[in-house]
Amino acid sequence: MADRERLIVALDVAETEEAIDILDILDSCVDIFKVGLELFTVAGPSILDEIHRRGKRVFLDLKFHDIPTTVARAGVAAARKGVFMFNVHASGGIDMMRRCRDDVVTVCLKENIPRPKIIAVTVLTSMTQEVLKGELGLQHSLYTHVRHLAGMALKAGLDGVVASGHEAAMIKGHCGDRFLIVTPGIRPSWADSDDQARIMTPKKALGAGADYLVMGRAILRHPDPVRAVERINQEMSGV
Repeated sequence: MADRERLIVALDVAETEEAIDILDILDSCVDIFKVGLELFTVAGPSILDEIHRRGKRVFLDLKFHDIPTTVARAGVAAARKGVFMFNVHASGGIDMMRRCRDDVVTVCLKENIPRPKIIAVTVLTSMTQEVLKGELGLQHSLYTHVRHLAGMALKAGLDGVVASGHEAAMIKGHCGDRFLIVTPGIRPSWADSDDQARIMTPKKALGAGADYLVMGRAILRHPDPVRAVERINQEMSGV
């Protein structure tokens, strides 16, 4: 996989026009864009069409977490919109994940449409051990919890997980090399950490086993976003 195919740029903006401007600016150097809750709430499914019209792929980052039937229906809707990848929360349980995966596969085969990759969110990169224990009441370590959730996603038949680069090597060892790891909380060596607690540079994340890297602010806030992507590709090269 080429370096530019590993980079997912997060369109974490609040206006449709701003997102379209970013698409135009990065058209020559980025292949995959992430659409999250903020932009999807503002722009709706039409933003997916805008991205697809440009020949780009979409990671739909809505983190589905509900009863199995509801999540499965949302997954089928995402597949019909042609997204490259979408995610669910692993904490929704194996039945929820498996039902979503099975229904998506069935519809894609029946309607002859490409099957999107389905990945599960483990522990958000903004969360720490203290939050897991003090607020959520989990007594085992963050590391152990991520391992457990990744194993659940594998058992449910999903393609991979969203996880910090700090857990990437462990997940590959536990779930196998073909199990995808999509890693947010990536900050180039020259960027600020912002509100992410468990961050890592692009080169270190890929070296640890991450397959895709999600980056937003380091690119979108840069005076020259294209140059920022070029610098990130340079950091990723040679891994």
